[in-house]
Amino acid sequence: MPTSFPKDQIKVLLLENIHARARELFTEEGYQVETLAGALGEEQLKEKIRDVHVLGIRSKTQVSAAVLAEARRLLTLGCFCIGTNQVDLMAAKERGIPVFNAPFGNTRSVAEMVIGEIIMLSRQLGNRSMEMHQKSWKKISNGCFEVRGKTLGIVGYGNIGSQLSTLAEAMGMQVLFYDVISKLPMGNAKGCNTLDEVLKKADFVTLHVPATALTAKMIAAPQLALMKKGAYLINASRGNVVDIDALATALRSGNLAGAAIDVYPEEPESNGSFDTVLQGVPNVVLTPHIGGATEEAQSNIGEEVPTTLMRFINTGSTVRSVNFPNIDIAPTGGDRHRILNVHRNVPGVLSKINRLVSDLGANIEAQTLATDAEIGYLILETNKALSLDVKQAIEGLPESIKTRMLY
Repeated sequence: MPTSFPKDQIKVLLLENIHARARELFTEEGYQVETLAGALGEEQLKEKIRDVHVLGIRSKTQVSAAVLAEARRLLTLGCFCIGTNQVDLMAAKERGIPVFNAPFGNTRSVAEMVIGEIIMLSRQLGNRSMEMHQKSWKKISNGCFEVRGKTLGIVGYGNIGSQLSTLAEAMGMQVLFYDVISKLPMGNAKGCNTLDEVLKKADFVTLHVPATALTAKMIAAPQLALMKKGAYLINASRGNVVDIDALATALRSGNLAGAAIDVYPEEPESNGSFDTVLQGVPNVVLTPHIGGATEEAQSNIGEEVPTTLMRFINTGSTVRSVNFPNIDIAPTGGDRHRILNVHRNVPGVLSKINRLVSDLGANIEAQTLATDAEIGYLILETNKALSLDVKQAIEGLPESIKTRMLY
């Protein structure tokens, strides 16, 4: 599918050691691709992003409004992970830049890790392994349990939470879940009306929520106090969801029997030393944000995100964008050109555009509009002979944010 300028001039920058499959796909499409192993700081990213059309990042790169202000040619941005809180989504939207993520690629990997941690905590395997490495043989059964018949409470019943629900039931666990959005239960799982209900009833509580103002420290001292004595907490979602100091206190007091933590309020940008108040606390499994760090997950993400990015570039489709009105559209064809327009969502814009097209004597072959509170996203197809005039006229409207033409 040809685009509004040659594909060999489209520049892609992939940061943070994104899987090689992504580079392969972009290269096969004919794009210029540059990869860097690590994240870039704000000033470095400002310099690098100025001539980039497509940016791919993982969780460490912070794409602020100041960075986006320098991204004069950026068409789209891909987060090769589930989370998107590292990107100023509103600033991207205001500049007509759709952001895509990978909501499915690492689902199984995270769910499997949580199942493993449930068993590790229930059997105190972390403690026993550490003791053996220290040349200490300590064979005990006190405080060690089967997970069969225990209750798993899942907070956040999305792609990961629902798959985890299925795996846990297969192991004989009872599953409760809570989500702010009404969700259809998987298997015999039961939905709860409040977070408190899950905390009070579950033997294991596992968190799978995004980082938002509502989820910041949603598990703090009051919530930990509601949990059953001898219960376990698992967090493989976002680091600011749990008050780490309060968790350390609850563990040392003996109210909780253990925890598994994969994410932290502050994480290093690269491998090296790391400190947390949870280090040295018995029956606590600490991992360095590796929930989705499997070969399969990274390969899946390396294919999932480029596919959505290239589909946007080549057709204008915004399906699965996290900050844009979603439009699913097939490639254009025939004696027409496709014009993509992002504009401020104020009354009368579509009427103005249609009047411009009419005044130019052009014909609208097809038209699709989707809006949200801030922007409208219009895909318009018109006859080739006048398409450039139409594009320039729409681009000149004071409400227009970004206009692009596909040939």
